[in-house]
Amino acid sequence: MRLKKFLGLPLFLALMQSAYAHCPLCTIGAAAAAGGAAWLGVSKIVIGVFIGAFAVSIGWWISNLIKKQYIPFQKPLIILFSFLTTVFPLLGLEVMRSNYPLLVSFFGDYGSLLNRTYILNLFLVGSILGGLIVSITPWFSIKITKLRDGKMLPYQGILLTFLLLVISSAIIEAII
Repeated sequence: MRLKKFLGLPLFLALMQSAYAHCPLCTIGAAAAAGGAAWLGVSKIVIGVFIGAFAVSIGWWISNLIKKQYIPFQKPLIILFSFLTTVFPLLGLEVMRSNYPLLVSFFGDYGSLLNRTYILNLFLVGSILGGLIVSITPWFSIKITKLRDGKMLPYQGILLTFLLLVISSAIIEAII
């Protein structure tokens, strides 16, 4: 039985239509990068960058699969739903808790209205940053293509996405 399923896989893949999605490679790559970052022991904010990138990428991918618009702002709502349902459940895990105090001090005594300490969850901040990077990468890709007179580099979208994610993560890891 397993042999039949294994032999049927190439036929299934050959007959399958291509997905005109945001970037399936980006989606899988971002998830793999998040797992690799956790395995390497990098900070929670960097893991959050890759999880946020994965969440937005999967939301974008799914929204592109739906050809008809059923509600206004359907694509952004699907992307937001994907982000929220991916990131917020992970915030409850003990290993993802990474609170950081942020002192906002303008003038006056500590505890006054203008001087407050806020608690930031670094994983959430990183997730938002990763989601923003994936969201702006197509715009950068279009700009690069225009600068190159309509010519695209091979795998330009995924290369640009991962370069931005890795560079921002390396800067964050060096700072923290």
